Amino acid sequence: MHLSQYSGYGLRVLIYVGLQGERLSTISEIAGAYDISRNHLMKVVQQLAAEGFVFSKRGKKGGIRLAVSPEQLSVGQVVRRMEPNLGVADCMRGERQCCLVSKCRLRARLVEASEAFLSVLDEVRLAEILHGNAHQMVLRGLLGQDADRIGCHVH
Repeated sequence: MHLSQYSGYGLRVLIYVGLQGERLSTISEIAGAYDISRNHLMKVVQQLAAEGFVFSKRGKKGGIRLAVSPEQLSVGQVVRRMEPNLGVADCMRGERQCCLVSKCRLRARLVEASEAFLSVLDEVRLAEILHGNAHQMVLRGLLGQDADRIGCHVH
């Protein structure tokens, strides 16, 4: 299985704002922490807000924060919303129609495999990713939120 850059950015945004608690974070701040395009993040954040994962406030003192508790938010739930056409084969994503699709016995197994992948992600809560003060300090350091900035340049 392969997650798109788009859903990867969505998960990164949730991790970032999850570390902030109630404090509002700006798209520019998040883009800077991950060294990724602000324009790409704007689209991602718009969808995260539309799906109810983040609260968004516009304006000079605006920003985003989690709209639900990290304990309630599963990675599988987020991936399903960010990747509506997730599948291991073209015929599962609606990109191309295979001439075998009506009689294919493999497609059903591929759907089963995709669901198994997502069911594992359903068990992972954002709180689990953020769990523990020591781990949060490491994450904050990687994202430049502490004086001991390590830096995060993951693409």
